[in-house]
Amino acid sequence: MAQNTKIQPNEANEAVGQVVSKAELFLEANKKRITIITVVIVAIVAIGLLFNQFYTKPLKAEAEAQTFVAEQYFRADNFEAALKGDGNAFGFEQVISEYGNKAGAAVYLYAGICELRLGNYQAAIDYLTDYNGNDPILKARALCCIGDAYVGLENYEKAVSNYLAAVKVSDNDFAAGYLLKAGLIYEEMNQPMEALKQYETIKEQYGNTYEGREINKYITRVKVAE
Repeated sequence: MAQNTKIQPNEANEAVGQVVSKAELFLEANKKRITIITVVIVAIVAIGLLFNQFYTKPLKAEAEAQTFVAEQYFRADNFEAALKGDGNAFGFEQVISEYGNKAGAAVYLYAGICELRLGNYQAAIDYLTDYNGNDPILKARALCCIGDAYVGLENYEKAVSNYLAAVKVSDNDFAAGYLLKAGLIYEEMNQPMEALKQYETIKEQYGNTYEGREINKYITRVKVAE
């Protein structure tokens, strides 16, 4: 049988003393290096805080102020002025060029919708793809608008893909509109059964929406055409 070896109190104290002594020796030998590292870390943190306080925050406030006029034009359906500016105030295009996402993620959505309404479909897709907001309703709206832009480019498969992606991102009453658009494009692609699937989903899951109340005529049209 193995014998238990007990460490005596004096031995334990001596071991602890050796560890402490080694630590003290290490600190003494590396005092200058540790001091430099500490100073560098403190300096980096301080610079970061100062940069945020005196550069990032004011720049963000400036960007948001520049966006205000463009938003007013957008709400008035003056998409050209909203996108390009009016000669005095920036449009979304210049806001993005000058400030990027410091003006907020929504500027890309605004710019994309402006390009879409102006018939510049690829430019719309480029802006809308760059939108990275967290709001699921706005994410779905961006995907739907990308789908609309692809319809304008007659790329129907990508259009449908984006409409259905919008439904997955935000499954609410707006989804009925996305499904209806998908169904109409499936009809355009001569895929009536896929179209019927979207229409029946609207009827079953979103019957209380405007699209749901109107959907029977789409279902009937597809079935009659079979």
